[in-house]
Amino acid sequence: MDKNIFAKLIANALNLQERAVANTLALLEEGCTIPFISRYRKERTGGLDEVQIAAISDRFDKLQEIQKRKETVVKTIKDLDKMTPDLEKRIDACWDATELEDIYLPYKPKRRTRAQVAREQGLEPLAQLLMLQRERDPERAAERFVKGDVKDTETAIKGAQDIIAETVSEDERSRQQLRNAFSRQAMISSKLVKAKADSDEASKYSDYFDWQEPLKRCSSHRLLAMRRGENEGILRITISPNDEEAVDRLKRHYVYGNTPCGQLVGEAVDDGYKRLLKPAIETEFSTLSKERADEEAIRVFAENLRQLLLGAPLGQKRVMGIDPGFRTGCKIVCLDAQGNLLHHEAIFPHPPVNKRTEAAIAVQKMIQKYQIEAISIGNGTASRETNDFIKDVLAGRYNIDTKKNDGLVKPQVFTVSEDGASVYSASKIARDEFPDEDVTVRGAVSIGRRLMDPLAELVKIDPKSIGVGQYQHDVDQTKLKHSLDQTVESCVNLVGVNLNTASQHLLMYVSGLGPSLAKNIVDYRKENGAFTSRAQLKKVPRLGPAAFQQCAGFLRIPGAKNPLDNTAVHPESYTVVEQMAKDLSCSVADLIADKEKRESIDIRRYVTDEIGIPTLTDIMKELEKPGRDPREQIEEFEFDKNVATVDDLVEGMILPGIVTNITNFGAFVDIGVHQDGLIHISQMANRRIAHPTDVVKLHQHLRVRVIEIDHRRNRISLSLKGI
Repeated sequence: MDKNIFAKLIANALNLQERAVANTLALLEEGCTIPFISRYRKERTGGLDEVQIAAISDRFDKLQEIQKRKETVVKTIKDLDKMTPDLEKRIDACWDATELEDIYLPYKPKRRTRAQVAREQGLEPLAQLLMLQRERDPERAAERFVKGDVKDTETAIKGAQDIIAETVSEDERSRQQLRNAFSRQAMISSKLVKAKADSDEASKYSDYFDWQEPLKRCSSHRLLAMRRGENEGILRITISPNDEEAVDRLKRHYVYGNTPCGQLVGEAVDDGYKRLLKPAIETEFSTLSKERADEEAIRVFAENLRQLLLGAPLGQKRVMGIDPGFRTGCKIVCLDAQGNLLHHEAIFPHPPVNKRTEAAIAVQKMIQKYQIEAISIGNGTASRETNDFIKDVLAGRYNIDTKKNDGLVKPQVFTVSEDGASVYSASKIARDEFPDEDVTVRGAVSIGRRLMDPLAELVKIDPKSIGVGQYQHDVDQTKLKHSLDQTVESCVNLVGVNLNTASQHLLMYVSGLGPSLAKNIVDYRKENGAFTSRAQLKKVPRLGPAAFQQCAGFLRIPGAKNPLDNTAVHPESYTVVEQMAKDLSCSVADLIADKEKRESIDIRRYVTDEIGIPTLTDIMKELEKPGRDPREQIEEFEFDKNVATVDDLVEGMILPGIVTNITNFGAFVDIGVHQDGLIHISQMANRRIAHPTDVVKLHQHLRVRVIEIDHRRNRISLSLKGI
């Protein structure tokens, strides 16, 4: 297949320049990754971003699938000896999957239908006579076909009607006409399956026991909720247009008047619509609406995941990680600035044990001994109580000798999401890291490390287990994994990775590496010590020139002899920076340190066939802030001290909160009462907004107003309006 045709089709579909698309396809075919193309090949792509490049890649994959399907269609029709030049030309020009299937449908091998039986009985000529509607007496016309298995004229006419019904259902115009009706006016309806009315599972779908709305207005989360109810056998879902109007429109094409033949054709159209055409298009729209709902849910999940992975890092500090609990106690770990485990123990400050003083002494001793600079507390069970307890300890509210701690800075206290910590603690990655520790210790380590660097820790966990999705188990799992893997790869490469401290699991997401090369890098590091230059990567087994080109710009070496090795400047551009420094009679380090020198450079002088203004502009930005972490600075947070449970809430209260999850319909916020509240999208602003992410982001600290407390359903409604 000519790649130029694909480039043209994609460019038209995405409204992009054909040359940029063609170059992007060529780069992808060469094995370049999306982050690499986006950052280091702007001249060839015209500055396309990662989203556009990913869209080109996805569209190219779909076109290849259609091309393969076209080959199958052509072969099948040729084997039937029914291919014509016009038909082959139509198939060759077709790049719409639905249209292709419509073209193929009359030739598609199918089970033995009623129409097929009628054809075998020689009734197709009768069906054609009836459709022409010129016969005044169809009974008399049918007499000629009474023979063999056709016992009488009634059987003959019935068989002919079966052929007409199938012909109508397979006609491209009929199918497109009904699709238009579905698009304009189809209603999705949900009914309770009576046999399940008294089941415990049914109650959670009570909103959909008798629900109806236009399909085109049905939101992703409602459709996925209904489909889940259907899969569990609790709901029955139908999608239908106005049947009477749809059939009338069809008859206008096939029925020419109120004649005996016209009446028979009309009956056949009715039958074809109800038995064949409508079920087929309903299935098509059911699939299509589910795909669209999946795409929206996956998009929301990917955006939430991106925000979570790019959460503000504390950095390399000595951290105490706490996995809070009541009966089983709080599991505590002490980590050094690199995240290595130094110590762990359990304390029991809460009911039913209530050893608060002993727990306070233990915490104080650990802070002193391990010079703890920050405390990370998981946001699960007993989180609020543990947070209050730790702050009481730091405030000196227990009778503890703190003289030894004089002069030490009190640790900052943070609450972090512990979603997925239990998944990590039981994983092979955690077992390999801590083979001699149990799951509780591993979970507390994860909570501590998430504070230091969320990205480095969260990449170890299956994204689906991180808890920021919307019906993630109901969507297409292959598409979900593809999207989330792309998101993780994008975030890792946006931030950059310290070549000498990154784990194997973090390295595997770096452009061009993968699990095998990531392991080889870690093994090389163990055997030869820390990397001192990017060039050393070429000595890593099986890391060839192609992999080096893809990964080098995303790997950082703090303190390297060449300062460019700790920047996003790609090694292929080092000579340009060195020439700039040479022209100014200074070193590269001087160029980075001296703003005036950088501002005196005219980058147009350094344009070559390979390096243009976009790359040179990026280089100058990087020299201004070499190795800069694009993530925000972390901030401490504190819940309202007067509110600890739902019973403490009063409508009208204004409280501090943290955004824990974002969906299409709103954002969930932790206000410290063991139950997240919901800010519905309608309560986010005094203007209409397209999506909650226009106003809030994951883990954002904000102030909210309590507008409703539903104790029966344990729901809290919040608002941002007027705050």
